[in-house]
Amino acid sequence: MLGFPLSTEFGKRIPKQKFYEKLDVSPALRRAFIDQIRLVYWRNKLAASTLNIAAGEAVTEIEVLEIRLNGPQLDEAVLKQIDKEIPYHILFILTFDGKAQAWIGYKEAAASGSNAFKVSRYYHTDWMPEDELHLSIDGLNMDAVYESLVRQIAGDKLQTDSGESLKESVDRDKKRQALQTQIEKLQKKIKNENTAEIPCAIRVAIAAPNTPRPSPATIQRSIKIFRMDEKISSPSGILDSPIEVNMVERMLYINRNGKPTK
Repeated sequence: MLGFPLSTEFGKRIPKQKFYEKLDVSPALRRAFIDQIRLVYWRNKLAASTLNIAAGEAVTEIEVLEIRLNGPQLDEAVLKQIDKEIPYHILFILTFDGKAQAWIGYKEAAASGSNAFKVSRYYHTDWMPEDELHLSIDGLNMDAVYESLVRQIAGDKLQTDSGESLKESVDRDKKRQALQTQIEKLQKKIKNENTAEIPCAIRVAIAAPNTPRPSPATIQRSIKIFRMDEKISSPSGILDSPIEVNMVERMLYINRNGKPTK
């Protein structure tokens, strides 16, 4: 598993109690450590001295921690607590029932200027057989090694051809996630209010003159929903419908075909 150089192997077990005993943690988080984790194993220490590369400006060491689980799920708050207590960057390897999953947080120095770090978000691979989880160590210094690991684990989410920095890639992904959340909220609102029937009623009334037209209030409500939809824009084309689809047909298009692609 992993395939890191022998020079980086550390091989030390860490009692999981170290991360919650005598610390101010919630009962729920304490229970997650107790119930979900079987043991924590410090597998590797990636550093300039163990890799024979240059030191980094932001990254001095990357600790590789294997967390052996009692089940296939681990509360992300557990990783945040461990990251909070260890003042280095951490690569987590979760293992359960012969399978493994790599997790890594995008970790930045805290604004306070101290040695503390903050994790803005985590990225992870899918579960896979332990012997199929391999990560390469690429880079001439520790900053580059860390960036490479984050991008390998994040996969398509952080891939770029523009030469943007890791921070820029993470910020772009945050915006994408925020947009996706907006879309999901709008879809939920449409579903809950049964608004799919409103544009259908308008279309039927126009197509069949003998059918009573919807009331002005119904039409205005439908238009209002469309305008809410139009406020959401995406450079990736998530909501770009064919230009010939008008306001009423737009909702029918989305209801019938799902979210339009590029």
